[in-house]
Amino acid sequence: MMWPYGTGAGWGWMAMGWIMMLAFWLLVIVGVVAVVRWASARGAVGPHAEPPMEILRRRYAAGELTREQFESMRREVT
Repeated sequence: MMWPYGTGAGWGWMAMGWIMMLAFWLLVIVGVVAVVRWASARGAVGPHAEPPMEILRRRYAAGELTREQFESMRREVT
């Protein structure tokens, strides 16, 4: 059976095409945001990073450093 011209049968396919295109770009944008967040979290630099002196104090308190090592590193950090 042939569709007569102007019945609107093509509008459904065109609408589906637009929806698929929007879904594709939405996935691309979400993917880029996810990669940027992952990369920035891996670096752990910036305003949320732990200050070097705090790391040094925590390591000394945990017994990972001797007093001499702590003093030497403290002089380098400050």
